[in-house]
Amino acid sequence: MGVDPVEALDRLIEGNRRFMADAPGDPDRFNAERRGQLVSGQAPFAAILSCADSRVPAEVVFDQGLGDLFVVRVAGNIAAPSQMGSLEFAAEKLGVRLVVVLGHSCCGAIDATVEALREQVEAPTEGLRKILDRVRPAVEPLLAESLEPPDLSREAVRANVRMAARMLREESPILARLRAEQGLAVVGAEYDLPTGAVRFFDGLTDAGELPPADQR
Repeated sequence: MGVDPVEALDRLIEGNRRFMADAPGDPDRFNAERRGQLVSGQAPFAAILSCADSRVPAEVVFDQGLGDLFVVRVAGNIAAPSQMGSLEFAAEKLGVRLVVVLGHSCCGAIDATVEALREQVEAPTEGLRKILDRVRPAVEPLLAESLEPPDLSREAVRANVRMAARMLREESPILARLRAEQGLAVVGAEYDLPTGAVRFFDGLTDAGELPPADQR
């Protein structure tokens, strides 16, 4: 069994604090010795389903080194079958007990989905259409709420994170079993581009996986 999910979450929170403070941790996390230690295998303490946006590299945002995080990146941080399968591998084979769905502010995939819905236009390629179709169920209900663009974008990002986290909890038999039997947790978070802060907001309440930070 891997690192306890509460401990794993605390490591991520502390790492993000270092990142925001421009105070990186262990200087040896990328050196030749560390690379050599990882040749025979890996034991990441958390898995991250993150957007492919170049401004949101999870290892940097959480101030982690080689071998610390199992990161799956895809536009819109969607939980499509291949992404779900990768996270199942991390949990089943590598012992990860914390899965984080990480969205971010100013997400192009979210904004493109909102635009496509408002303008009633199709995505220009099949690949893009498949991504937008995955985001659509989270975003579409918000259009009826008459939100202004900044608020709509923010709420759409969070709704998309919640949807992906719910899919991982409910639609993966492997993750569901590990949640029930070994305490695996799936939580959602949002990265703020201007400040560098990560806010964990899904899976930390009464209906979720872990207690909030102020209760640990």
